[in-house]
Amino acid sequence: MGFGKVGSEVARRAKGLGMHVIAHDPYAPADRARAVGVELVGFDEAIATADFISLHMPLTPATAKVLNDETFAKMKKGVRIVNVARGGVIDEEALVRALDAGTVAQAALDVFTEEPPAKDSKLVQHERVTVTPHLGASTMEAQEGVAIEIAEAVIGALKGELAATAVNAPMVPAEVLTELKPFVVLAEKLGRLAVQLVGGGSGVKTIKVTYASSRAPDDLDTRLLRAMITKGIVEPISDVFVNLVNADFTAKQRGLRITEERVILDGSPESPLEYVQVQIANVESRFASAISDSGEITVEGRVKDGIPHLTKVGSFEVDVSLEGSIILCRQVDQPGMIGTVGSILGEENVNVSFMSVGRIAPRKQAVMAIGVDDQPSKETLKRIGDISAIEEFVFLKL
Repeated sequence: MGFGKVGSEVARRAKGLGMHVIAHDPYAPADRARAVGVELVGFDEAIATADFISLHMPLTPATAKVLNDETFAKMKKGVRIVNVARGGVIDEEALVRALDAGTVAQAALDVFTEEPPAKDSKLVQHERVTVTPHLGASTMEAQEGVAIEIAEAVIGALKGELAATAVNAPMVPAEVLTELKPFVVLAEKLGRLAVQLVGGGSGVKTIKVTYASSRAPDDLDTRLLRAMITKGIVEPISDVFVNLVNADFTAKQRGLRITEERVILDGSPESPLEYVQVQIANVESRFASAISDSGEITVEGRVKDGIPHLTKVGSFEVDVSLEGSIILCRQVDQPGMIGTVGSILGEENVNVSFMSVGRIAPRKQAVMAIGVDDQPSKETLKRIGDISAIEEFVFLKL
C-alpha cells in the first residue's frame, strides 16, 4: 500500500522472492508499476486479495486509520501486516482485535501512533507482533545506502544526466527512466529541429505535442518528455539552460503555450511510445515543406533499436537517425539526385551517416533528409542549393 520510492523497492525484493505483487497507490503512474512488473489495483481489491500487506504511505487525513475494523473484516483470514510507514495509518486497537480474532496472523511494526509506545501496550506485548523502535533508516546499511545514493546523484548531475530523485522535479524512478531514455533524447531533438525550422521574425508561442502509444492514457507520465521538448525549443534561441527542474517555469516565463495530446493505438504496450510529434503553430517556416496540411511546422520521430529517428517532416515521410546534423532538401523526384548531392558532400569531405527520401508520388515533389557528421561549409550548401532540381533546402544542427 503506497508505491513511492520505498514501496517500489519492497516490490522489487518481493518479486525476487517469487511473490505475485499488487499495489495500491492513487498517485502512482501505471508505467512505473509496469516497469517493476507490478499491477496497480484499487484499495478494496488490494486488501481483499493480499496475503501480506506492507504499508508505505504518508500520514494524511485520507490515510489516518486506513486499516480499521471495517477494512480488517475485508481481509483474508491469516493475513500478515507490515507497517514501516507511519503509526497513525493503523487503528491500533482494531489491529489488536484482528490479531485476537485470527484475521491477522502476524504483524511487524516499526512505527506507532505514540512513540515510544506505552509499556503496557497490548499491541507491543501481543505474542504475534514483532516490533522495532522506528529505526528503519537508522541501520548501518541504510546510512551507507543513503551516502552512496547522494554521491551517485551528484556525479550524475555533474555529468548532465537526468536526476531520478530531484525533490523539485517530476520523480522518475530508475526503471522508468531507463525505459524512457531514448524517447527523452528523441523529445529534445524534435524540439530542437522544430524551432530551427521557424522563419526569422516569427515568435514561437503555441506548441502542440502528440504522443502515440498502445498504453492507456494514465500509463504514461509525460512530464519528463515535455521538459525535454521545452529544452530543445528554448535553448537554440536563448542563453537559458533548461533542465527538468526549471522547464515548466521557463516555458511560462517565455510565454510558450505547450499542449499535449495522446493517441491510443492498437497493439502491444511493450514500448512506451510509438511516435512523438511536435507542432509549432502560427509561424512562418524556413523550409516550406515542413508545414503540414493542417498549417503547422510538424516534425515526428520514433525510436528504432534504441536510436531516435526523424520519420516525418511536414507531410513527407522520411527516416533518418537523429545523430550529428541534418540537411533537408525539397526537390523534383528524378533519377540521380541522391548521387549528385552525395557527390558534392563527398568532395567537401562531409561524411553522410544516413539518407532518406520521402515523396508524394513518382516524379513529383520529394523531400530528402541527409544525416551528416560534420557541418558543411557555406560553399558546400550553396552548391547543393544551386542544383536545378532542388527547390529549397535547410541545414539543421542537432
